[in-house]
Amino acid sequence: MCGRYYVDDGTVREIEKLVRQVDEGRQQGSLSFAALQAKDICPTEIAPVLAASNTGSRLCCRMQRWGFLGQVSGSGHAGKKLVFNARCETVTEKPMFSAAVANRRAVIPATWFYEWNHEKEKNIFSRRGGEVLFMAGFYDRYPDGEHFVILTTQANESMRPVHDRMPLVLEEEDIRPWILEPNRTMDFLGKKPCLLERKSPYEQLCLF
Repeated sequence: MCGRYYVDDGTVREIEKLVRQVDEGRQQGSLSFAALQAKDICPTEIAPVLAASNTGSRLCCRMQRWGFLGQVSGSGHAGKKLVFNARCETVTEKPMFSAAVANRRAVIPATWFYEWNHEKEKNIFSRRGGEVLFMAGFYDRYPDGEHFVILTTQANESMRPVHDRMPLVLEEEDIRPWILEPNRTMDFLGKKPCLLERKSPYEQLCLF
């Protein structure tokens, strides 16, 4: 599960570097990297996301809103439920997700993400050495713009003491094939994420 993450200035610079490497940033005239701010990102907020360019052949940075709007009904009243995660094991089977994950995959960069244990104690998960986290996701189009969700998978050894789910974390070399090579989607959905570093305010730093 992933319900909040953080982006700092270093992550913004890494996003810019990845986009410039493929010379696509110049084509995104409406996006100013200088305008991207270090902050916590919560569902419903807008955040930078790496996705395919309009030509479908290169990477670009898009500003998208976190969370799909799903229909839910109860007590005779129809409403909308915000869905901000999708499970790797079932994403291709769900009508709400199947077309998006097949055609509009994305990568959500983060400095770290937060998770709470059963005692409601906050934990911070990051890559060793302060490297940027790249979380796999996908997006869809709504009347108010593009919305993304983050894929989750079974927790690995570093995450399991806190939660049984975690984001599908990709390596930097996985970014382009995840986004641009649909024939490899199923392989990535079965990927086991790397081990992460955990910090919490109530105990010493834990390294796995």
